[in-house]
Amino acid sequence: MKHDDPKKIALNKRTEGDINFTPEREKWLNENVDPETKKLLEKDAKFFLHQSLSTPCLDVLKNCEGPYIQNIDGKKYLDFHGNNVHQLGFSHPKLVQKLTGQLQSLTFSTRRYTNENAINFAEKLASLLPSDLNRTLMTPNGSSAIGIALKLARAVTGKFKVVSFWDSFHGASLDAIGVGGEAVFREYMGPLMPGVERIPPPVSYRGIFEGDENKCLEHLEYVFAKEGDIGAFLAETIRNTDVQIPSKKFWQEARALCDRYGVLLILDEIPIALGRTGKMFAFEHFEIEPDILCLGKGLGGGIFPQAAMVTRDDYNRFGDISLGHYTHEKSPLGALAALSTIEIIEEENLLEKTQEDAKFMSNELLKLQSKYGVIGDVRGAGLLWGIELVKDRSTKEKAILEAEKVMYHCLKHGLSFKVSAGNVLQLSPALTISKKELRKAIEIIDNALEQL
Repeated sequence: MKHDDPKKIALNKRTEGDINFTPEREKWLNENVDPETKKLLEKDAKFFLHQSLSTPCLDVLKNCEGPYIQNIDGKKYLDFHGNNVHQLGFSHPKLVQKLTGQLQSLTFSTRRYTNENAINFAEKLASLLPSDLNRTLMTPNGSSAIGIALKLARAVTGKFKVVSFWDSFHGASLDAIGVGGEAVFREYMGPLMPGVERIPPPVSYRGIFEGDENKCLEHLEYVFAKEGDIGAFLAETIRNTDVQIPSKKFWQEARALCDRYGVLLILDEIPIALGRTGKMFAFEHFEIEPDILCLGKGLGGGIFPQAAMVTRDDYNRFGDISLGHYTHEKSPLGALAALSTIEIIEEENLLEKTQEDAKFMSNELLKLQSKYGVIGDVRGAGLLWGIELVKDRSTKEKAILEAEKVMYHCLKHGLSFKVSAGNVLQLSPALTISKKELRKAIEIIDNALEQL
């Protein structure tokens, strides 16, 4: 198959900001990258396979600590992106100490053997979750956790069809993009997994339902009823990328629909659990519970790649099926990282701190909205916030180029974040960040908006 020029494809899509092939990116490389870094970036671009949203790279890092990442030239960035792994910040000293000690002991657990770290982690996770959500399978990454969840749902229900939301992200593997809703990940990839029915999400600010969640629920029930053989409803409890937060009513009614039609509710909290929203798990805000829960990213404390799927005791009846069967299924290092991450969140009262920080962020971002007409909407929970930029508040036309200009201005002044959906500044700092550092970030964003 002959592919078109990737620069043209990227510029036409613009579903994300920072897509590697824009004038702002070229300007950044020419004006803000020193000669030594340029040489390394050229070598990186020569030996790594290029892909959208990742490469070619922006800078070369030497260190990461707390809420900061640092390049080889000594420049520090407050990292409000962090790939959603940095609930504890980077290189948390207690976690580093524990993992360093574990390296002197058991470093690998061969399949069909277990270890105390894995057992203690699974027991701790069960103690935090409601009712009979007690059964865990560990896996090295979130995409694999989604894959396990999909296999388990088929086994439990005997049905292979899945409902998910357009624009959702559930991972980058072939099965995960098959159920996900972001078009940029599915380019050239068909045919994908059969039986996936996508519906528009309950977006509050724009979208086909124009903020009417009842219409979304009607659509969901319509698909459940018409298809008749849906086994699972897979959704992000709160959509991470551009920060979409359904109401408690929506989730409670969606949960009731799943029960009515015999559909398992799979909640993907891979980027948003473990305190990001001010609760250990985002579903706690809505007073519901999933049948299957997927966790990852920050579960390894920003150091070790670790994910997990948790489900009900009643579904522990498929001992004759290899649902996961991953080489690092019960990694003693990964299990220790996950257990220690949860313990540190509890010991440092990060849930309470994040709830307080949420009030601060809300106040400050709403001040910016009243100050700048380019801000159409501000939304968030805990330390997950989205600032949606528009050309006109009445038409809500996306301010895509403006969002990218703001991002590169912020990078120049030491603040890193991602742009989602083309025009949403997504702010996701470490939960350990100080008020002083939050104020600094708001000031940088304020200055960037003023420059527009």
